[in-house]
This record gives sequence, C-alpha cells and structure tokens, in this order.
Amino acid sequence: MTTTKSSAPAGDIRDSVVVRFAGDSGDGMQLTGSQFAVSTALAGRGLSTFPDFPAEIRAPVGTTFGVSAYQINFGSEDVMTAGDAPDVLVAMNPAALKVNVDRLPEGGLILVDSGSFTDRNLAKAGFEGNPLEGDDLAKFQVIEVDVSKLTLEAVSEYGLGKADALRCKNMWTLGLMLWMFNRDRQPIVDWLSEKFAKLEAIRESNIAALNAGHAFGETSEISGGLKQYHVRDAKKQPGTYRTVTGAEAIAWGLVAGGQLANLPLFFGSYPITPASSVLHELSKLKAFDVQTFQAEDEIAAICSAIGASYAGTLGITSSSGPGIALKTEAMGLAISAELPLVIVNSQRGGPSTGLPTKTEQSDLYQAIYGRNADSPLPVIASRSPSDSFYCAIEAIRLATKFMTPVILLTDGYIANAAEPWLLPDLSALEAFPVSFATTDDIGPDGHFNPLKRDETTLARIWPKPGTAGLEYRTGGIEKSFDTGDISYDPANHQKMTDIRHQKIAGIANDIPLQEVAQGNTSGDMVVVGWGSTYGPITQAVHRARQQGHDVSQIHIRHLAPFPSNLGELLQGYRRVLVPEMNMGQLITALRDKYLVPARPLNKVSGQPFKIQEILDAILENVAAQAAE
Repeated sequence: MTTTKSSAPAGDIRDSVVVRFAGDSGDGMQLTGSQFAVSTALAGRGLSTFPDFPAEIRAPVGTTFGVSAYQINFGSEDVMTAGDAPDVLVAMNPAALKVNVDRLPEGGLILVDSGSFTDRNLAKAGFEGNPLEGDDLAKFQVIEVDVSKLTLEAVSEYGLGKADALRCKNMWTLGLMLWMFNRDRQPIVDWLSEKFAKLEAIRESNIAALNAGHAFGETSEISGGLKQYHVRDAKKQPGTYRTVTGAEAIAWGLVAGGQLANLPLFFGSYPITPASSVLHELSKLKAFDVQTFQAEDEIAAICSAIGASYAGTLGITSSSGPGIALKTEAMGLAISAELPLVIVNSQRGGPSTGLPTKTEQSDLYQAIYGRNADSPLPVIASRSPSDSFYCAIEAIRLATKFMTPVILLTDGYIANAAEPWLLPDLSALEAFPVSFATTDDIGPDGHFNPLKRDETTLARIWPKPGTAGLEYRTGGIEKSFDTGDISYDPANHQKMTDIRHQKIAGIANDIPLQEVAQGNTSGDMVVVGWGSTYGPITQAVHRARQQGHDVSQIHIRHLAPFPSNLGELLQGYRRVLVPEMNMGQLITALRDKYLVPARPLNKVSGQPFKIQEILDAILENVAAQAAE
C-alpha cells in the first residue's frame, strides 16, 4: 500500500518561504495554490495568500494576458502578508515565466515545465528565443522538468484524451511541491476523491498525477534547488483553526451579527467581481435564517434590501465600486427613511471597469462623501480576511442601534486572500437584540410618530408593517420631526438635516477609542493606515523599530465618524505617514478633520504594498526629520 505521508523533515531549514504558482488561466493555478494552502495550514504553519488572476474570462491560451498566479507566504513567523518576493516560482508556460520572473530576487528558484516551451508558446509569450537556453536566467536557480510529458505518462492507463490528461499537470506539480516542503498528500487525495466521486477516470488520473509528482521529487537526482525544505512550525495560541478568505469571513460575520441582533437576514445582490463570493457563500447558509436574492441589477439589489429592512428584516447588499455608484440614490433613500442597511463594498482597481480582478482602496471618498445632499453614514473597514468577521458584526450592530445604512469596506485582496483563523468562542460575543416599536409608542393623542427617537442615540423607532396602530408613510420625501408626515417646511428640513448629522456624529461616542497598534502614543513618527495595508505596515513599522527608530503605528477601523480621540493622538507625533492604495483619500479626510500635515505614500498598481516599499518610505522620512 502506498503511503501519502511525506518523509521526515530534512534538507534546508527555513523560518518562512514564499511560493508563487503561475500558469495559463486554464492550468488550475488557483486550485493548486489553494490546495497547497490547505495542506500548509494542516501542517501547522502560519500563512497568507494572494490569488492574482486575469480579468478576461478566457484570454488566448499561452498569452501574457491569460497568466494566473497564486502566491503563498508560510512559516513560523507572524505571517501577515503574502510576501514581498517569491523564493520559488513555479512557471507552467513561457508566458507565466515572462510575467513573473522580475518578481524573484537574485538566487531565487524557478521550476519550469520545459515541455511547454515550444516555439509556438514562446512566440505567444513574446520571447524572441528560448530563455532556458541562454544566460537570461543565469542569476536564478532554474530547474527544468518536462511536467507535460511526465503527467501524460502518469495518467496514461486511465484512457483520457491528451487535452484532459494535460489538465492533471497542476496536480503533478502540486505533488512535487508537497514533497519539497514536507506536506501530507492525504488531504488532497481525500478532496479529489470527494470532488470527482462520480468521475472515476478524472479522479484516479488526478490522484495518479499527484503521486507521480511526489515520487519524482523522492527519486530524482537533479542538482540545485530541487531538494526538501523544512519550514519551522508557527507559534500559535491553542485552539481550533481553519483557513478563511475575506469573503467567507464577511458572510459568516453577517450571519453571526444577525443572530446577535435576533434578526433574519435578507441579502440582495447583483454579481460583480470581487464581491460575488459573498453572495455565493451566504446562499449556502439558509439554515441560519438567511434569504439571498440575485437581483436583475444593482439598483434592484439595494432597493430589495431596503424593502426587507422596512419589513423588519435586516437588509444587506454588496458590490464593488461601479455597482456602489449605481446604489447611491437608494442609499440616500435609506438615510432619509432611517432604516438599517449594511452595504459591503469589495473595492477593486478603477475607475469604471478598471482592473476588476486587482486590488485598490480607491472608494473611500465614495463611501464617506459620495451621495447627493448632506447624507452622512458610518463607514468601517476590515484590515484582513479574519478581521472581516468582526467588522461584519460591527456593521450590523451600528446599523440596528442607530437606524442607519452602514458601509463596510474590504477590497479584492482581502476578499480573495486566505489566512488561518482561530475560531472564536461564539458564546463570548455580546448580543445586541433589536426592539421593535409597539403600541406603547402611540402618543396620548392617538397619533403614531415613526420618528420618535432614543434620546441618547437619536435613532428612530423601528415599526413592523402590519402592527395595528403603527401605520406610517415612508419614502424619500422629507418628513416632519414632530409627526413623521411629509413636510416641506424650511425650518423642519434644517432640523432633520441637523438630527441626521448629529446621529452619525454621535456614533464616535459608541465606538472604541483609537489604539496605537505599535509604539508610543506620541513621538517622532506614526504610520497611519486603514484596510488591507495593515499587514505590510505592521511588518514595516516592526522592522523600523528593530532598527532603533521611534516609529509608531495607528490603523483605523472606523473611518466615519473617526474615533473621538484620533485627532489628539495624531497631534502627538511630529510626522504622520499615510500609505494607501489610492492617490491620497484617507490623508484628505484626516486633513479635513484635524488639519494634520500628513505625508502620503500612494500605490495604484493593482498589487498590494510590499513591506520594503513602506519601510523605505519610513526611513526616508526619518532621514528628512533628522535633517530638519
């Protein structure tokens, strides 16, 4: 009987390794990477992933437009990013090599499928000659393996056509990587057995390819970097872990928030990259009192969610920047009607269609300011995949407590990336059950005012339609503060605008004070971030502090309104650096609110920040301050 266990740790011992799988979008790189991530998590290593795929549904085979990649950083350290540069690049064709080779540092290891380096594929990738035959790759360790040929040999007995047989080469490559990094194959075998349970030839071919790749590593005697590496175990607190993406965590957090509020959920959404995964995940959770609705367009999606909230269910909708733009009028309706609503925005590169599969933080202006008239609403941002769970709960808490729409910002990196997550103790989560209006809210004159408010939060009461005596008229036309009826009175509109503004501003008194993530509460410099820049900022500040520099870190979750002590904190530092994946949106909001002379660090390449990019900016500012 053949065992799927890897051999005992041997070879090169590392604290962390970054591997990047790259190939044609039909080569299954996302699948290969995600299964390698699963095996890595089960091996007890910390990890962070970065799926990087093209926008085209199917670009021409072999072209650089169709290259799909999956990067994973894993090790014993506190892994918070997918890594600045890969130590190992797996290139399944010439185009994958061309697109990704510049990411490698000198001495990096490249494993290529030499069988794919045909004249036709080289021409498609834009190579004038074969890079494997010259000195172009001399500064790297290059291992050439005819993966295509070896895969065909491994699956020959199962009767697949050549095209179907070659689809198994991602499993052959995965098997080799599992051997190289001492990973157990059995979880992958189990997954393949379940996925292709009814397709025997496909199932057995993929398992055979996986085992063949692993056996190749065990038996080959290729010199150079083809050897086993042992990555030390991660130091984790005890508990049950699972890998989680941002989209999954948001979906589960919404469900948890609904349970804590004792409310059923209605999720109205229209498919758009990269937000669609939240709809896909929530559609599996109907057992938790969740109803999902794929609408005909973005406007229908948010309006259906508003209707659900009007009816006493918590309405939720999601999209990305272009879809959020379409939803803005309806957001104003929810603000005017003062109904709870959660709007999830998974940001992507823009404007317009832009870079639909790449990441960016360019919708902060849109979230804070992007509606007609004076229509404030709270905005919060998740900093990582697992943090999305808690941010989704917080969004529901604020929406129901203050009777307002809430925007929850994530981005393409958070939505698609995966990391280990220590499953929370759900019994420790504080419930915030909702109370609906009752007949006790009817005035002594027999009139029911739907705008009766809580004196502290200024939130209006929430009547359920169909409750006798609580009939009222809703909609986007201004209402009277005193009666809830339609009003065109100028003084009343001023009062209602003031009240809506005060209600949102008052949320600053209901959220935690801003904490300093690293360093001191005052000093030479602070690096301020929001959203998915958390990982690279944290690592960069940590390295700067190890070098003896007085640098601190603040990462903001509540972006509107800001925590009540944020301005005082920022005033305590002589320099403020704000890294953002946009052209400077948080920095504008900070200057607007606090007149802070902050300095920007902007990146809009569709790729996350590298740790070194932020560290270089920190050191540049340290040097400039020393010269002052």
